[in-house]
Amino acid sequence: MSPTRKRYFARLAGRCLILGLCAAMCLFDREAFLVLEGMNFFRTPSPLHLLWAVWVADMFLQIIPVKNKVPLGSQKLFANRFRPIREKINYEALRSYIVSTTKAAYKVFLLWCALIAAIGILYGSGVIDGVGLFMISVVFYVCDLICVLIWCPFRLIMKNRCCTTCRIFNWDHLMMFSPLIFLGGFYAGSLVLLSAVAWLVWELCVMMYPERFWDHSNAALQCCECTDKLCTQYCRKLRNEN
Repeated sequence: MSPTRKRYFARLAGRCLILGLCAAMCLFDREAFLVLEGMNFFRTPSPLHLLWAVWVADMFLQIIPVKNKVPLGSQKLFANRFRPIREKINYEALRSYIVSTTKAAYKVFLLWCALIAAIGILYGSGVIDGVGLFMISVVFYVCDLICVLIWCPFRLIMKNRCCTTCRIFNWDHLMMFSPLIFLGGFYAGSLVLLSAVAWLVWELCVMMYPERFWDHSNAALQCCECTDKLCTQYCRKLRNEN
């Protein structure tokens, strides 16, 4: 198991612990969630401030270049992770690849919007409250790493080889915090806004520097060059063949 994969399993364990602690607060300390309301972020101390700081730090790592300990799949939008192939890039094939993967990405986007709309209906009808919206985001926080390490349902639509080549790798926070759109307040609003910025930076780079996102133009994304080895369950066979 690669060091990156080990770190990700440790992070998954940490996220499961966070989910458990948040669930315990739901049962025994609901006042801790007052921080979610309006501008209480600046008035009411809560353990949720620590979680907010972790989430904000994670999103900053997606919008600034980081050389170490951040997977290539998340950082491939930056020039310092781009290694052009030796032969001439086939720009017609590159364009076809970007168009097809973008179409698949926005199928995922529409499906996710439908899910968030359903959550919004449940919230608007009083079936779930603001704390419920927050807990859904925490569940998505755990599911994010399950998709990376165990099984990813979006791969059925995206048809990507692995997470390193995934077209929507940095959509994770936008998807994670999208239930908080209905909540309002500084806590939720700041997370939604920053996740939208991370998503926008990613999408602009796809349009401006598409060669960084294709393994036939960026040699760093090729399976034989993989150092992260996050998705061993998908690409072990390909690595052996290479």
